[in-house]
Amino acid sequence: MPRKTTTSTSRGVAAALVVAACLTSVLSGCSSYDVTSPADARAHPAAAAAAADGAAGAGAGVDCAEERCIALTFDAGPSEHTPRLLDILKEKKVCATFFLLGKNHVVKHPELVKREADEGHEIANHTWSHKILTDIGSDAVREELERTQDAIAKITGHRPTLMRPPQGRTDDAVTDVSRELGLAQVLWSATAKDYSTTDSALIEKRILDQADRDGIILLHDIYDGTVPAVPGIIDELTKRGYTFVTVPELLAPGAPEPGKVYRP
Repeated sequence: MPRKTTTSTSRGVAAALVVAACLTSVLSGCSSYDVTSPADARAHPAAAAAAADGAAGAGAGVDCAEERCIALTFDAGPSEHTPRLLDILKEKKVCATFFLLGKNHVVKHPELVKREADEGHEIANHTWSHKILTDIGSDAVREELERTQDAIAKITGHRPTLMRPPQGRTDDAVTDVSRELGLAQVLWSATAKDYSTTDSALIEKRILDQADRDGIILLHDIYDGTVPAVPGIIDELTKRGYTFVTVPELLAPGAPEPGKVYRP
């Protein structure tokens, strides 16, 4: 029987397939860790008890078990584009969730962080310097998250309860530190990859194509093409019957649990 040989070409193809599979896994939020959907969060026994008792809390005015809810989230700001975005959201009467970067963003634009909080948006943590948390040790993960917690609390008076790991990459160590700091992890279901284009029409189309009930939309208010796409996204999804909510409202009457990973 002839001996099989492996050429450099076949090895290269195999390696490329592995890389592609890993990238797909990250972009889709798939991994070996457990994830909780918004629907599962709402159905949690504690959430059911809270609803039965008529407990007030995040999202008390919106029932996402009945309404067609979707959450609009923005990463990596604030930036010079954020004031215009806040004007749009105020005009459209939409509250969003902002996952903020500490270094060069929170510390550079404290007035925008305060405005986001004052106007009813959910303020969340996107680390200090956007390091990939699965590539660093627990102590470094803690520093990335805690420095941003402290910076936001200094401005708003409140420490975030949500975080989003850069590139959606998390593992047991990140989960343990998140739990320790009282942070739930929030991934997404729709992304425009707005870091790769300034075409606002394309950004809008990508989001509209992926939008679904209980969805979490990921955009960035740091890129030139993103904010101009937001009015069209809001208007079209409103026409389709969606109600825009913050992430805690999407999970209500459940509450985000520290360490848990949430993804539609």
